[in-house]
Amino acid sequence: MKKTHIIGLILIAVAIGIILITTGDASTYVGFDEAERISQNDPNQKVHVVGKLKKDAQGKIVGMHFDPAVDANRLEFIVQDSLGRENQVVYAAPKPQDFERSEKIVLVGSMKKDKVFYCDKILLKCPSKYQEGKISADSTATYEAKKQL
Repeated sequence: MKKTHIIGLILIAVAIGIILITTGDASTYVGFDEAERISQNDPNQKVHVVGKLKKDAQGKIVGMHFDPAVDANRLEFIVQDSLGRENQVVYAAPKPQDFERSEKIVLVGSMKKDKVFYCDKILLKCPSKYQEGKISADSTATYEAKKQL
């Protein structure tokens, strides 16, 4: 075999190894029921749960407990997943900015035996954050006209 063939085979083997390592750590999108089943088989398996914060008629988050004077790295709240199940969630980090304004959230973590979902990461979806500075055709034309002056 030529040296180029051997180097090519080594590169392919390394690429396959990298792919296998990265896919082994990937988690899946599930509801709280499936997260509970997964945790019974593998308590350390991380999953993604998509849901929305449970809010009352005034828009306040139900069941949220965050007291920075006692523990600034503990946030508790209730989330309703996309299948309708509500579950207590504990986040062991400071409360994310604009948490109260979020519409949908993605929780990355695992369910424990006490049926509480402990998340390591929270991804927020705040549509109001993106709607405030809408660019319309008129504003773009005005910007272009000012730029030419």
